[in-house]
Formats: sequence, structure tokens, C-alpha cells
Amino acid sequence: MEDMLREDREAAFALGKLLAEHNGEDVRVLDLSRLDTWTSFFVIATVSSRTHLSGLQRHIGDFSRERGLDILRRSRRGEEDDEWRLIDMGAIVVHLMSRKARAFYELERLWGAGETLFRGA
Repeated sequence: MEDMLREDREAAFALGKLLAEHNGEDVRVLDLSRLDTWTSFFVIATVSSRTHLSGLQRHIGDFSRERGLDILRRSRRGEEDDEWRLIDMGAIVVHLMSRKARAFYELERLWGAGETLFRGA
């Protein structure tokens, strides 16, 4: 169990770095594993446009294939939202959000009891 949590933590941290390297803004990785919740890690990033959002999703898909991580749920064509895309990988949930959605939902405040593992520009 500890090995699995360590691997998930490393993957979440690496995802945070990947999003920051590809111009995701204000990237945060929150460790929720000690909280009574349905996932262990949130990776949150602000996107600047629909094109940026799509590019980051592509990088996340490549990352998940390289690491052998399953994407359990993501937006499908027709239900895509330019304000917020959620990519559920089970233990890791990625939130790609517009500035407007990020300010409105304040996920870091809602999940503030979680430890911040990564904070990127």
C-alpha cells in the first residue's frame, strides 16, 4: 500500500512539473491521501486558452501512456467545457481550469487541509 502511494505521489509531482513546463499557470499538486476522500492527489493548473487546454490534455495523455496510468474519465467530444476539464486517473485527479473557473471554485481553499507537494509559477 505504501509503495503504491509513493508511486502515485511521484506521478502526481511529475504531472505538476510537466504542466508547469508547458506553461500551465499557478500549478499546484495537493496531497489528499491523509484526508477521508475519494482520491489521493489533485493536480491543478490554470490554462490560457482552448488551444492551451487541448495541448495540456495531449501531454497528460502521453504521460499516462508512458507511465502505464489509466485515465478513468475525461471529457468526451460534445461535453467539453472550456472553463474546466477534469481528468480522473483514480488516485490522481487533474483539474485544468480557466482563470475565471479557478477563481470561482477555489479548489485550494476547499481542499486546504491537503499538503501542497508542488507549487509552480
